[in-house]
Amino acid sequence: MQLPPLFYQPHLHGTGEAVKKRGKYSIIGWSLYDWANSAFTTTVVAGFFPVFFKQYWCAGMEAAGSTARLGIGNSMAGVMVAVMAPVLGAIADRGSARKRFLTFFAYLGVLTTALLFVVAEGEWALALLLYIFAASAFGSGNVFYDSLLTLVAPRDRMESVSSLGYALGYLGGGILFALNIWMVTSPATFGLSSAAEAVRYSFLTVALWWGIFTIPVIIFVEEKRPPEGVKRRVMIKEGLAELRSTFGEIRKLRHIFLFLLAYWFYIDGVDTVVRMAVDYGLSIGLESSDLMLALLATQLIGFPAALGFGYIGRRIGARRGIYIAIAVYLLVSIGASFMTTREEFFILAAVVGLVQGGIQALSRSFFARMIPAGKSAEYFGFYNLVGKFAAVIGPGLMGAVAVLASRAGAGGTLATRISIASVSVLFIAGGVLFYFVDREEGRRETTRLES
Repeated sequence: MQLPPLFYQPHLHGTGEAVKKRGKYSIIGWSLYDWANSAFTTTVVAGFFPVFFKQYWCAGMEAAGSTARLGIGNSMAGVMVAVMAPVLGAIADRGSARKRFLTFFAYLGVLTTALLFVVAEGEWALALLLYIFAASAFGSGNVFYDSLLTLVAPRDRMESVSSLGYALGYLGGGILFALNIWMVTSPATFGLSSAAEAVRYSFLTVALWWGIFTIPVIIFVEEKRPPEGVKRRVMIKEGLAELRSTFGEIRKLRHIFLFLLAYWFYIDGVDTVVRMAVDYGLSIGLESSDLMLALLATQLIGFPAALGFGYIGRRIGARRGIYIAIAVYLLVSIGASFMTTREEFFILAAVVGLVQGGIQALSRSFFARMIPAGKSAEYFGFYNLVGKFAAVIGPGLMGAVAVLASRAGAGGTLATRISIASVSVLFIAGGVLFYFVDREEGRRETTRLES
């Protein structure tokens, strides 16, 4: 049987149908990791943990205090990943250990997420500590998951494979989130005594989901073995030396540097919309149940939309696809400032679902095409460093604009509306910088360095 070009990997050892078959399973196994770990971002990070942390683990605490603790926890997790990502990436590249690092961090995340099940009411410190470790493991694992894209995907199919991963992530995360919402809204159906118990079991289902669906990437993705006789201490030392060299390289690689700068701005806007959407909806008077349903709708729409952006990337190029997504986000950030009803919130959530996976998938494949394949974990370490620091400007910008608007005489709701509109500046800045990025010239720059 003739396999489609999406699954053909000429760099795999062997010939004929055996290579094609291994290439197919490699891509499916790699893509299923997104299906596996997206349950954590949907059910835990975006869905239940913020609410459960405030109402159960911080019961009796002032809202401002619980919000501050959660904010500090998110920041600590992000900083841990940002600091570790380039270092671990360099070591993994040197020892051909990307898959082993991915496995370690995946199951660290599985373990710490599962342990949330046993944290009792009022034990906010333990809950936050486990959350920090789980979120850090999630982010660190993604450094190596992203870097494996250059190993499993033929260079001319990176948009398709990257989009397939995000699409399965939206579908898998959405399916489990739908089940978890059902558990919480109807605990008796599942033999549970309360919504609180259902949330605790939801954390356990995320751990099981994440752990089970990580197995295919471990089994089917092939990575060459490190050279015989290389000691771990030597591998670490050489990896750190290579990291210093790569940092110097990136500063000289104009188009890679420009892309990372552009990505920082527009993905900061994307992350701000994701992180602040529920808070913004509550601020303008929407019900939390409606916000959860809107989040679920975003996930389910994101599945076919991410696949669609893979097609767009092949037909008109990743650059144009990214620009389409930036333009839609620009309109969303402005349109949200005029939103007044739950129906309008659902419409905006659906629109975000159309482009969220697309801009992430095409950005990943765009970057992967420019970097040297042999140093992909290291370069993706810097890529993820930028991504983790991305959620710094947007929330701060919104907060500062809201304060300034209030001092200028705007009411509380009006100040909040002005603050969400200010996020549009990030998409404009990212779009302008991205205009000066030439992917082919960036690839030629890295080729000259490799030679």
